[in-house]
Amino acid sequence: MYYDRILLQKARSLRKNMTKQERFLWSRFLKRHPIKFLQQRPIDPYIVDFYCHQAKLVIEVDGSQHYTEEGMKSDKIRSDFLGQYGLEVIRFSNDEVWNHIKGVKYTINKKLKEKISTFDFDETEFLS
Repeated sequence: MYYDRILLQKARSLRKNMTKQERFLWSRFLKRHPIKFLQQRPIDPYIVDFYCHQAKLVIEVDGSQHYTEEGMKSDKIRSDFLGQYGLEVIRFSNDEVWNHIKGVKYTINKKLKEKISTFDFDETEFLS
């Protein structure tokens, strides 16, 4: 994939200026995860919040603008486009990340387990 210079600069800027929910998910989970994730990754004309190449998985953390009619339409177009590359997009609201991080971690790990046969995790740590 070709990335233009402006898109790369924007991704760099977004990495430095992540939302508090993105930063929380990154620092509390994805940064230390045994499966490698990249943050603010350009994929063609888009920049995704988090990307796992090994699982072909995109994780998006959505603010309130994503729940408007226009936002949901735009997200569908984006997800369909990324799907053409064989990527699956899972979305979490800011509230889910901020207030239900255990459920977010469980959902991500469960999806990784589906997509990567060698990945396993202890589901009991999420049951309390």
